[in-house]
Amino acid sequence: MAEPRIISEAEQRQITHLSAQACIMLLQHGAESTLAESVCRRLGLALGIAEVEVAMMANAITITTIYQGRDCTTVRRNTDRGLNMHVVTEVHRAVLLVEEAKLDLAGATARLAEIQPQRYNRWLVSLMVGLSCAAFARLGQLAHGDPLDLGTLWLTFVASGVAMQVRQMLAHLHVNPFVNFAAAAFVATSITAQGVLHGWVGNPKLAMAACVLLFVPGYPLINAVSDMVKGYINTGISRATFALLLLLASCGGIVLAMTVWNTWTWL
Repeated sequence: MAEPRIISEAEQRQITHLSAQACIMLLQHGAESTLAESVCRRLGLALGIAEVEVAMMANAITITTIYQGRDCTTVRRNTDRGLNMHVVTEVHRAVLLVEEAKLDLAGATARLAEIQPQRYNRWLVSLMVGLSCAAFARLGQLAHGDPLDLGTLWLTFVASGVAMQVRQMLAHLHVNPFVNFAAAAFVATSITAQGVLHGWVGNPKLAMAACVLLFVPGYPLINAVSDMVKGYINTGISRATFALLLLLASCGGIVLAMTVWNTWTWL
């Protein structure tokens, strides 16, 4: 029977930092707190650490590893970098390889360092978001028993597609996300307001409602509820507050556009 590997203090420090890196990568790209803590703990244990303790705060994590009575603690700041399931999946795969003894400490370090967020083409994202919002507009027509109005669907498609393009451009320029959402919502509402002003479509009210559905922060809200249900109250409240502020910023952009174009009459 092989004797357990002896871990030096330097190796323990590296394992602690690697576990913290895996945890923070998951949190930054949209994983829920339960998954991030679980992956962090599993990685440390798979590399030979006896015990891994994780404390999560609203914008930081603290990780302590314990090996033969020796402690090593590190703190990492958590900054949101946007939802990216590619990063979440790749980090999880790396941990599975470590658990299967296919990666050692050096291999796991190199594997995590190679993980980069993958982004879809901006124009493709705008196209698909525009089609999605137009589909919601069509569902609205069906729900009210209205006949097919291609003008309303086309206006919704153009407004939401352009707004998504603006949103991605501002995100690329690292503009504050609240300003980003407000500006993009202003653009979307301004475009559909032209349908109200010039009578281009039969149901501009539906177009104005459907074109801003892309600003609903669904994933942060789902993660917030999941975190609070599973006992991570502080991270859940933090995510819920962030999602609420995004909604308020979007509402600000919509109200500003309706005031500028004086389209309150459609209500």
